[in-house]
Amino acid sequence: MQNKGALKLLVIVLAIACAYQLSFTLVTRHVENTAAKTAQGDPDRESAYLDSMKNQVVYNLGLVKYTYKQCKEKEINLGLDLKGGMNVMLEISTEEVVKVLSNNPADENLNKALAIARQQQTTSRENFIDLFAKAYSQVAPGQPLSGLFLSYELKDKVTPNMSDQQVIGILKAEAESAISNSFNVLKNRIDRFGVAQPNVQRLENSGRILVELPGVKEPERVRKLLQGTASLEFWATYDNSEIYPMLEDVNARLREMKSTPADTAMVAEAAAETVAETAPADTAGSSLISELEQGAAAPDAENLSNADMAKEFPLFSKLSPHTDRNGALSHGAAIGIAASSDTAAVNAIFAMPQIKSMLPRDLKLLWGVKPIKGSETHYELFAIRANTKDGKAPLDGGAVVEAVGRYSQMGGSAEVSMVMNPAGARTWARMTADNIDKAIAIVLDDYVYSAPNVQNAIEGGHSQITGDFTINEATDLANVLNSGKLPAPAHITSENIVGPSLGQESINAGLSSFALAFVLVLIYMLFFYNGAGLAANVALITNLFFLLGILVSFGAVLTLPGIAGIVLTMGMAVDANVIIYERIKEEIKGGKTLSSAVTDGYKNAMSAIIDGNATTLITGIVLFVFGTGPVQGFATTLVIGIITSLFTSIFITRLIFVGRLEKGRNIKFSTKLTENFLAGTKFNFIKARKYTYIVSIVLLVVTIASLATKGLNFGVDFTGGRTYVVRFDNEVTATQVRDALEPAFGDAPEVKQYGTLQGQSQMRIVTKYKIADRSDDVSSEIENILFESLNPLYKTPLRMDEFATTKLNPYGIVSADMVGPSVASDITRNSFIAVIFSLIAIGLYIALRFRKWQWAMGGVLSLAHDALLTIGIFSIFYGLLPFNLEINQAFIAAILTIIGYSINDTVVIFDRIREYKTLYPKRHLDVNINNAINSTLARTVNTAGTTLVVLLAIFIFGGEVIRGFIFGLMFGIAIGTFSSVFVATPIAYDMIKKGDENKA
Repeated sequence: MQNKGALKLLVIVLAIACAYQLSFTLVTRHVENTAAKTAQGDPDRESAYLDSMKNQVVYNLGLVKYTYKQCKEKEINLGLDLKGGMNVMLEISTEEVVKVLSNNPADENLNKALAIARQQQTTSRENFIDLFAKAYSQVAPGQPLSGLFLSYELKDKVTPNMSDQQVIGILKAEAESAISNSFNVLKNRIDRFGVAQPNVQRLENSGRILVELPGVKEPERVRKLLQGTASLEFWATYDNSEIYPMLEDVNARLREMKSTPADTAMVAEAAAETVAETAPADTAGSSLISELEQGAAAPDAENLSNADMAKEFPLFSKLSPHTDRNGALSHGAAIGIAASSDTAAVNAIFAMPQIKSMLPRDLKLLWGVKPIKGSETHYELFAIRANTKDGKAPLDGGAVVEAVGRYSQMGGSAEVSMVMNPAGARTWARMTADNIDKAIAIVLDDYVYSAPNVQNAIEGGHSQITGDFTINEATDLANVLNSGKLPAPAHITSENIVGPSLGQESINAGLSSFALAFVLVLIYMLFFYNGAGLAANVALITNLFFLLGILVSFGAVLTLPGIAGIVLTMGMAVDANVIIYERIKEEIKGGKTLSSAVTDGYKNAMSAIIDGNATTLITGIVLFVFGTGPVQGFATTLVIGIITSLFTSIFITRLIFVGRLEKGRNIKFSTKLTENFLAGTKFNFIKARKYTYIVSIVLLVVTIASLATKGLNFGVDFTGGRTYVVRFDNEVTATQVRDALEPAFGDAPEVKQYGTLQGQSQMRIVTKYKIADRSDDVSSEIENILFESLNPLYKTPLRMDEFATTKLNPYGIVSADMVGPSVASDITRNSFIAVIFSLIAIGLYIALRFRKWQWAMGGVLSLAHDALLTIGIFSIFYGLLPFNLEINQAFIAAILTIIGYSINDTVVIFDRIREYKTLYPKRHLDVNINNAINSTLARTVNTAGTTLVVLLAIFIFGGEVIRGFIFGLMFGIAIGTFSSVFVATPIAYDMIKKGDENKA
């Protein structure tokens, strides 16, 4: 074996890299287990402990040290179905943007065109603005669009003589800007929400934003956070020097309160002190100021312990005064700096009635949105002067016409150029004149993004904001300023909520099924291939290790379908070894020495392995491109698994064999029971094709009849609607639940039992109630309806907050899904495209590889046969089996996986036929085909056997969530194996017979 040393080095390097990536998960698990033991079942105490550890070094590699927060960012990223949490699809309202940009939002033709475009958008892929323009030309023929948009906001962009196409281009640019700004606002909101490993991504070529928040247990709070309109404000501020004396008084008052036993508990609770109390690194600045101003009365801060510091400086141990390097108070609106773990405690202190009474009534304290420079964990606190009569900001974001981040003309630093409308310019001139040499804070969503000092009064509404910005920081600030220019409200068009209890159950079920399936595959290979099977098992374990390491390094999200993908990859990974081993056995039977048989076996099996895995890879890529959420997770693990399994199956086993052969040791490729398994079969598959055609035709007729009469159980992914899984603390029936809900919904929802629980019931409720309503509070309304209607069915009634989330109890809503009509339409379209595209791509690949269109046609028709029959089985058994057979995104993933598996099987047979035609060109095609199928029969049965064993374990132990998905895969694998032998090859043969079969 050539380059053996380089290959060993590569394996070692990969192993070290994967071990490094996976080590972060072990570290975070250790910290979290310690937190759980320390908290002794108290979730608040556990959270406080983890919060205190956030910035502590917990992983020391010598040259590099990692905090708990950094380790969390690098650990295995669990999906919502495993961790619990919330997945939300938001759609930015382009309609609202168009309305705001128009010069008359009440215009009758404008509103008619918007209504038509809104209706068409649910079924069309066209841009909303294009739909609106077409609709406007229908309701107001001959009237140019420019007449609608001669507004102040577009005064420099739209002119009366512009063509409609030019106006459409401007509207699209403005809508794109509004969507981008909304995305930035949402991202910053979520970054401040405190969720570990949030995922916020904008979906290209749409106004949609995907938000994934693992671990979130308060869905209503998230809805309000995400759907609230951005609030950009400009505020006058206090200077640090004005506020610092008040902070000293607050610190003294807190010290007095702590010295009084009656007040100690109150202070401790209000301040929400962390479990591990530490003072920020720059606390020394506060003690220095105290010493300078109070003289010898101040204690020596350098000699104080952390506990003494907290006692002597109860405020300043949490909030360090804002000072320069010399310890003098800094100029500006920032009055202090606190660690992120202490911000809640600081907020609680200033919220205490005794403390609020000591501060000016117009003082408003707000945190900076980003950490201070040079730190990832410390934030500035700003003093806002809210002295207006109505309590509102004197100037808001509606005044900003345009803001641009750019390099300054006076130097190398960046600045923000801002233009305001006439009304805003007048207010801005007055504000800047009143605050010369003071800061004006730019506030979005109650967080300070910048607080530049005013150098002089600014007339005319044109301003430059400077502040030692990088170009990226200037661009970010410009985006913030632009976010207030256009109201582009975000509406939730789909959401998925998984309660923490269901998430933990999914983890347990997934891991149990994974472990069992993995062990079964190892036993199967050892039983069937003896010592060679042991080598395959080593490769399989190495494959799993590499696969998990690479998933973590890519930041991939591990979901329950993803675990199924890993386990399925394990079942399919042995396929390459099965092909190689069966080929080696053939070479040995042909009289070759063991060493030659191993060399030739690997060489001759390579073509079939590459072709088979390439076609499966095509379906995995199609799944990733057209799928979303869990389907993408499944596709990611499948694609990476194919690559790693190829590497380990081919190279790891080869290294083991070469090592044994060099030492003169024997390698056994079978046991006594399996030595002659399917050896020497001479079944005439071509002759039997007439009967197998009949079997397939009968199955297809039954399928079509069922689809025509019974139809399919389309899930909310395809129809739109809401799905809830509700758990009860006693046994109830679906009829009881349906009867309880029907009066409130006006129409009986679909209710089915969902899984089996000892002494409890779990029901799956599907409703289309108000699914087209875009109001922000519809989800809360429906949750209230469920609560009011179902609470009487509980043995121990719940409160609404207990019912809406399983944070503190296992009962109530354990998961919820909502898919709006427009998203459902897109999912339907993408699913159809994915299946068709994969068939075409696979057909083209086979046609190119085997240089004959008949082989491609046989393969594609076989795949269509498999897909249709799998769809049919979901129609035939829908309502008859005790688990959910719903057509959803996971089902499409199953169909595409079946296509990939089936074509893998087919290509292996085609490859052997091609080989036999080269070796025996004078034989008739039917003889070569029969010999090829018979010679690969052991491989076909073994691959199907290992895969079905794996799927059966997942089906039984993997949990209710993926049972229907696995059922579809099991049937598809079985029918795919049948079609590879009895459909694909015979069809190709019959088509080739019409031409010159010797050229096939």
